[in-house]
Amino acid sequence: MDLQQVTGDMNTLAAFLARRAVPELTQDALEARYGWRQADIMALFGGSILAGGDVLAAAMRAGVAHRYVIVGGAGHTTQTFRERVRGLCPDLDFDEGACEADVFAAYLRTRHGLEADLLERRSTNCGNNITYLRDLLADAGVPCRKAILSQDATMQLRMEAIARHDWPRVEPVSFATYATCVVMGEVPAGGDDPLDALTFSPAPLGMWAPRRYLTLLMGEIPRLTDDVDGYGPRGKDFLVHVDIPGDVTAAFGRLRETFPECVRAANPRFAAK
Repeated sequence: MDLQQVTGDMNTLAAFLARRAVPELTQDALEARYGWRQADIMALFGGSILAGGDVLAAAMRAGVAHRYVIVGGAGHTTQTFRERVRGLCPDLDFDEGACEADVFAAYLRTRHGLEADLLERRSTNCGNNITYLRDLLADAGVPCRKAILSQDATMQLRMEAIARHDWPRVEPVSFATYATCVVMGEVPAGGDDPLDALTFSPAPLGMWAPRRYLTLLMGEIPRLTDDVDGYGPRGKDFLVHVDIPGDVTAAFGRLRETFPECVRAANPRFAAK
């Protein structure tokens, strides 16, 4: 295994997937890009690592939206997320079976003294993240034409593509909850997984283990590929067409040859109802 090639390929996928439409979430940055200073809503999606809570808190203090929403039921990453949060923040008060929205709300309250305006607790995947958010806003009488969407960096591009498909009257502004690169280090003593030699620069709070991160990155490319097996118009029609650059396709192909077990299939337990 050429670990240097692996890190380069992982970073190629990450740079493609971790969409940020503005360099920072501030009113000035939004005005420079879009000509307006506040979105109608900002939504943090629960599939993210804990660093997403800090992004939401900073955005709330910057006043980038009129309303703030945390979206997330219990999906395929939830148990891992709960365990990670317990380890990092043992003082947080949330139930053992808490949904992701409630865990993030507890973090936002305890660490930042802030409260989201609305919590969406039913969604279990990127698709119903958007539809349930849309329904929640409608039920609450909250108009929305401009929405800042913040998801885990590995899923940010797919979230925007789904929003453009299912919420066409809304202008989505992507802001991935972290931006990082993998770099080579040393395999820990007694370790047998070469991916354990990878570290993150910078290291976001609650970051995935390297192999889990690789699995999340690799799982996105088949979903975004617009063919009969993907989620685009030629396949399941869950999202708008996404152009995948050649360097991304090549990087994915090399990673798939080395780590075929890391191409994550969709879990039917968390399919849209």
